[in-house]
Amino acid sequence: MLRVTSRNAAFQQWQALLSNRVKRQRAGEFIIQGVRPISLAIDRGWPVRALLYDMSRPLSRWAADMLAASGARRVAMAPELLSELGEKDDGAPEMVAVAAIPPDDFSRLPQVPDLLAVVFDRPASPGNIGTLIRSADAFGAHGVIVTGHAADPYDPKSVRASTGSILAVPVIRAASHADVAGWARARGAAVIGTDEKGESDIAGIDLSGPAVPVIGNEATGLTAAWRQACDVIARIPITGAASSLNAAGAATVVLYEAARQRHRA
Repeated sequence: MLRVTSRNAAFQQWQALLSNRVKRQRAGEFIIQGVRPISLAIDRGWPVRALLYDMSRPLSRWAADMLAASGARRVAMAPELLSELGEKDDGAPEMVAVAAIPPDDFSRLPQVPDLLAVVFDRPASPGNIGTLIRSADAFGAHGVIVTGHAADPYDPKSVRASTGSILAVPVIRAASHADVAGWARARGAAVIGTDEKGESDIAGIDLSGPAVPVIGNEATGLTAAWRQACDVIARIPITGAASSLNAAGAATVVLYEAARQRHRA
């Protein structure tokens, strides 16, 4: 067991994981905050490297169970330091986890005949990534792929917005649309773009078979390269004064429609 009572090198390394993407990548680690996400990480056998807990109070049954089940390094930390890592304004959390970032490898996505994997191209907001991951989990998608120059799925804002679903749904990052399109074709999946001027309503597109819906950047939508790679461009009919849907909201509609068609089938 390690005790941390000052802003020493170990603390500074963990603190950097909150805001420095380069250091997250270099360390291959990210921070998990919250009871449910930490529980999901432990229950699903995620590679948790350290569990940091408040040294000033007795462990709850939950915290003791997490420590016993994880096999991770135990770190007793001063509450004021743990509060910084937990990013809580109302005092220190009981526990924060440090977990390994998994490889960005398509093999992490399951080999299933009804594949449903959603692509988010060049998202600018980590919160939108987390929200999309949460929807993917809720509607039975098998994975999320983030492409291009994008926000980091392992940013704490994304992890929090996913409410732990990033620990339940495989999320991989791919540099190029070509890599994803080639993988989708090899899996026999239809690549379905989304745009307000798409050629077909989303409800009229068959999503019951293997499908890879693609959501574009929040401000600029799909790139020309992605448009060319798609088999079809779908639109989501909307009314009212809204000119468009939030990217994560659009993904949620598409994922719901896929789940509806698959349940009906």
